[in-house]
Amino acid sequence: MQKILLKLVAAVFVVSLSACGLLPEARDETAGWTAPKLYAEAKEELDSGGYDRAIQLLEKLESRYPFGTYAQQAQMDIAYAYYRQADTAQALATVDRFIKLYPNHKHADYMYYLRGLINFGSRTSIFYNLLSQDNTERDPQAVRDSFDSFKLLVDRFPNSSYTPDAILRMKYLVNAMSQYEVHVANYYLRRGAYVSAANRAQSVIKDYPDSPSTEEALFIIRNAYNALGQTQLRDDTQRIIDANYPNSKFVSGTGKAKETSWWQLW
Repeated sequence: MQKILLKLVAAVFVVSLSACGLLPEARDETAGWTAPKLYAEAKEELDSGGYDRAIQLLEKLESRYPFGTYAQQAQMDIAYAYYRQADTAQALATVDRFIKLYPNHKHADYMYYLRGLINFGSRTSIFYNLLSQDNTERDPQAVRDSFDSFKLLVDRFPNSSYTPDAILRMKYLVNAMSQYEVHVANYYLRRGAYVSAANRAQSVIKDYPDSPSTEEALFIIRNAYNALGQTQLRDDTQRIIDANYPNSKFVSGTGKAKETSWWQLW
């Protein structure tokens, strides 16, 4: 019992000394490192996938040497490290802080591109599984944010080396957003909400006129009008379909538009 009490007293004594600052703190191996030394070590960690360690070193670099190119480069690399860790909130916050502080930086185009990538990779996966789950209650805001970031890059830096890839990703995102809208329109159609189905499908034609989803959107509109008894609007839509998609996969072999079968493609 006495030994236990002695151990407890010793433990309390150590805690008290630590709280009072009398025990020496763990030595910081980076103390006294120059900015180039800190950055070189951080870059090595970054290149080898040691993102936690890289962020720690880069934050020390930015804190100790807050002015100049090393601090700016540290912020850019911190954003990239968070992106590779899939820490969306921290990555976006770092990117936005950099753009706010250095709007005319020579690598500002890269930061706009990185912001697009962060959103592109973080939540666009909701579009990858439209066939396996009901996503009509999901908000595709990240996809729109990604598109907007890439568009800013393209508009502000048309000659950037990142612009061609951004344009390709924007095309993909347009198709993804239009496909999502068609999926929602089909959801309404299946449940008998014909007005909502028609309105949602019309938004595809209005907002994404060049996307592949336009074809299916027209058939949704046609069937919604047919279900509502709007025969004139149905026939007008059918004429548009016949003129633009005479060999549509949504048309049966008899040449007549299928009434209920396109959602079976999902």
